[in-house]
Amino acid sequence: MTLRQSVITGMGVIAPSGVGVDDFWRSALENRGVLGRLTRYPTQGYPLSVAGEVRDYDPAEAVDSRIRVQTDRFTQFALAAAGLALDQAQLRPETLPPYSFGAVTASAAGGVEFGQREIERLWSRGPGHVGPYQSIAWFYAASTGQLSIRYGLKGPCGVLVADESGGLDAIAHAARDIRYGATAMLAGGAEAPFAPFSMACQYGHGMLSEAHHPDAAYLPFSPHACGFVPAEGGAMLVLEEERAARARAAEPLVRVAGHGTTYSGVLRHGRSADGLARAILGALDDAECSPRDISAIFADGLAVPAADRAEVAALRQVFGAALDSTPVTVPKTGFGRAYAGAAALDVVLAALALRDGVVPPTPYVTATVLDIDLVTGSPRPIEKGAVLVLARGISGGNSALILRTVPRS
Repeated sequence: MTLRQSVITGMGVIAPSGVGVDDFWRSALENRGVLGRLTRYPTQGYPLSVAGEVRDYDPAEAVDSRIRVQTDRFTQFALAAAGLALDQAQLRPETLPPYSFGAVTASAAGGVEFGQREIERLWSRGPGHVGPYQSIAWFYAASTGQLSIRYGLKGPCGVLVADESGGLDAIAHAARDIRYGATAMLAGGAEAPFAPFSMACQYGHGMLSEAHHPDAAYLPFSPHACGFVPAEGGAMLVLEEERAARARAAEPLVRVAGHGTTYSGVLRHGRSADGLARAILGALDDAECSPRDISAIFADGLAVPAADRAEVAALRQVFGAALDSTPVTVPKTGFGRAYAGAAALDVVLAALALRDGVVPPTPYVTATVLDIDLVTGSPRPIEKGAVLVLARGISGGNSALILRTVPRS
């Protein structure tokens, strides 16, 4: 029996560095850094002051007012990105049988801005002033639910809560749904984490950068690494069964070739090398390729020194001497780490890298103290073959996804 292959035919992006694939890709290739002062709430008294915000985009442009009133910003990002992805894929959901089309999204924060607003109303004015949508808008599954309603999707649907690794796991989940019978899936992750209560919950883990200048805030693998800069935004992808995509004359961008995932334990990044290595090996095995087939690596790049060392150790364990000549990049240093949305954005960049044969650089970083070939300054040409994308969650998840070039029909 021929294995049902998943290909990406459409991608939608809402990111601090650009809205839409073209703007986002241009910003990455230009090595543009867009980190800036956090403005979503007053930062006086809080350690976090630098963030990646989506500043030049109003969700009202893509989301009807009846939906905006009942959704948080993270769901609005997902809805807008999904619309862009479907447009690029030139796919209208109503043309497919409804039970063959589903959605899988990932979120680490959920609807925290909506939730904080309603809780403030509860404590300041009483329960009668809490809106009726509080019970659904904050929930992690809100994006999947709203997507399924908007597009009439009755196929396999789900949501993953696994921090950044969830963004890769959601795409792999969608690919498995296609392997087992679905025709098409919307998959990805989106976040809007900037509410005081949500961010305060993270200060205890000690991984947020407290730098006050964007140029010094998010520097993975460098001698000045001091934690990561959080961001909002995300990406949604259209995955299709390859033969079905070709039957409607769609041109696949890349194939979702392999996935691996493991768990290393909460806040044990310094000891996570073996778990991450096993996730990479699982992805390679699933994709039926070897480390030497990988043209570039989109690293997780947590910018916590112990975690960075563990990531490089995992790569060295898998790639050996081949790592010396394999380009490694962390483009999200330019726009921030949007939790589950960050991994989905990395997948978009990896797909574009395969399409154009060029890897974007790592903004702000000029030197590394670790034994990797980090791409900095300007883009680097690569062979069109396979690309590895890595993601690790703060709570211990490790995920690896491999994309491969699709032969033209």
